Amino acid sequence: MDMISDKIRNMADEIRTQIVQDRRYLHQIPEIGMDLPETSAYIKKRLDEMGIPWKECGGKVPEKVTEDFMQAGFPRMENATGVTAVIGHGSPCILMRADMDALPIQEENDLEFRSCNGKGHMCGHDSHAAMLLGAAHILKRMEDSIPGTVKLMFQPGEETGAGARMMVGDGLLEDPKVDAAFGIHVQPTEEPETVGYSVGVNSASLDTFIVKIKGKGGHSSQPQLCVDPLMIMNQIYQAVNLLVTREVDPAAMAALTCGVAKGGTAVNIIPDEAEIHIGVRTLDVEAAEHLKQRIPEIVDAYVKAWRGEYEMTVFHTPNTYSDEKICREFTPFIGQVVGNEKLRQIPPMTGTEDFGYVTAEVPGMFIFFGAGKPGSAPLHSPQMVLDEDVLPAGAAIYANVAAGWLAEQSRKENKKDE
Repeated sequence: MDMISDKIRNMADEIRTQIVQDRRYLHQIPEIGMDLPETSAYIKKRLDEMGIPWKECGGKVPEKVTEDFMQAGFPRMENATGVTAVIGHGSPCILMRADMDALPIQEENDLEFRSCNGKGHMCGHDSHAAMLLGAAHILKRMEDSIPGTVKLMFQPGEETGAGARMMVGDGLLEDPKVDAAFGIHVQPTEEPETVGYSVGVNSASLDTFIVKIKGKGGHSSQPQLCVDPLMIMNQIYQAVNLLVTREVDPAAMAALTCGVAKGGTAVNIIPDEAEIHIGVRTLDVEAAEHLKQRIPEIVDAYVKAWRGEYEMTVFHTPNTYSDEKICREFTPFIGQVVGNEKLRQIPPMTGTEDFGYVTAEVPGMFIFFGAGKPGSAPLHSPQMVLDEDVLPAGAAIYANVAAGWLAEQSRKENKKDE
């Protein structure tokens, strides 16, 4: 470690109790979706205690977007309660991101601070927010020596696939203009303080198609008088599943799932409506574009072939992309905290991460941070637990990447001027 990173790691260890306290408080008040009033209030309270100015970011969710989310099974979301804060002054500006929403999962752990409201931080976002608050404490103490600006991003709605989109749309990357971005996600099935990252595509894109089919209901003994939406739904189900096997390059990672197929009330009734939800994840941009075109074509053809009608809502969450140059610039500062032997490149994850809305606009890097051990309950499990001993190191990574990268950019500028 150099002197600055050593100092940062020591400061992180000194505030371990506070970081854990922040994480445990957030763990007990899990909220889902875009509107996280208690969670964002706590974040703002802690920033106030540190003397760090903050702004709300996200704003009112457009009615059409709210309706689309509700169709996808999320609760009504009228407000996106994101929070941003700045430490330092001037250019360049680096963004540090932590998501803070939970999942609609009842926790099953026997912890004194477990959640009991039917929701749970079973994806570790409480730890992300706590680590970033810890980094904020460190960076605020170093503010006079920071040659630039650190912007903190506390994000709602990551699990909806659109929380980052709402914040970007509300000016997240402006005032001050963001030049680079960094995000961390804990991984409870990896050894403590290990860091995995991918260069280039880092996570799968996700395209969701929610199709509501309108037919003409009636008695099952008179199908000729009806338009059967269940039969149409079944035809669509089979046809779209053939797309991946017949129209996508086998070398491209593409996973298509019809996670919802519903309709009907009784065996002797042909219903008026049916519904199918189609989700496509892929690491291949060309495959994603092809499927985004072909799925609506197939839906339209089959519904019209059987004299039905339909409404379709489409969501898109892009790939998260780790910029090669930024990875080269950030990894030394990560290694200074955990040791270079704990860094390794890994394959892109087939899950989806909406940090891609940020990396589509500015160069960034996203890492997976070991916080458990192999064989532990994975993310999104009701038994998922984290090793809280890693939290200071996570805070130090955030702080060291921010302070180190800004210092390096300043050195490069000064060298140019010589």
